[in-house]
Amino acid sequence: MNSALAPNAFTVRLRFHGDLPFFLGSPERQALPMNKVLREKTSVKDVIESCGVPHPEVDLILTNGSPVTLSYQLVRDEEIDIYPVSAPPELFPSDRLQQRALTRFVADGHLGKLVRNLRLLGIDVCYDNNASDSELLLTATTEDRALLTRDRRLLMHAIVRHGYCPRSHLHEEQTLEVIERFDLAKAIVPFTRCVRCNGPLVRVEKERVLDQLEPLTRLYYEDFRRCVECGHIYWAGSHFEKLEGRIERIRKLVCDR
Repeated sequence: MNSALAPNAFTVRLRFHGDLPFFLGSPERQALPMNKVLREKTSVKDVIESCGVPHPEVDLILTNGSPVTLSYQLVRDEEIDIYPVSAPPELFPSDRLQQRALTRFVADGHLGKLVRNLRLLGIDVCYDNNASDSELLLTATTEDRALLTRDRRLLMHAIVRHGYCPRSHLHEEQTLEVIERFDLAKAIVPFTRCVRCNGPLVRVEKERVLDQLEPLTRLYYEDFRRCVECGHIYWAGSHFEKLEGRIERIRKLVCDR
């Protein structure tokens, strides 16, 4: 690398590993190291995000082979390797930057089907399809939730500590991605959370909800659950088999990955 490009200029070369090239744009950009010419001291976080990669996606940074944090200041020519959470766990295990086993989330308004899947699996996901960016950021920080969004600029906000950008447009694949990223396989407890409002479900005696049931439901079903937040009633109706099939399919795919 040549530092004589301009007075005080220096060059850093960045290599993005794993699935991080997803954020780089064209296949040509994804295939090659990226060179950045800098003219003043700059944090490695700012340089990484200038390439389009949000900092919550970065789990390990090596400069000239040594691990550093996101606040590390670049002042000279350096070779930088950036790894995602999926990087081999034996690679500098004590210097990783992201937490894995997180179980509380907030999702932006474009991920409604993903939210429904996660809630169906019993995962705690706060969701309002009309929430503004500032509201999402406030919920993520004050309630210590990981932010799920495909808006990479939102993920780059300095106050975001944990987050993930689903790579796929398909909600079932997005579900698998989130389960894998945050080690949620053991946290799956289906039919324990309201898919409408995210409240926990509790068993309720049939007699206590009779006035909320249709005549045929009163006749054919005995087991009911009620959301402690919104009061919605759930039972194993005609749709239940389809939902069970979706859950089993997701579980199998998680095991196969």
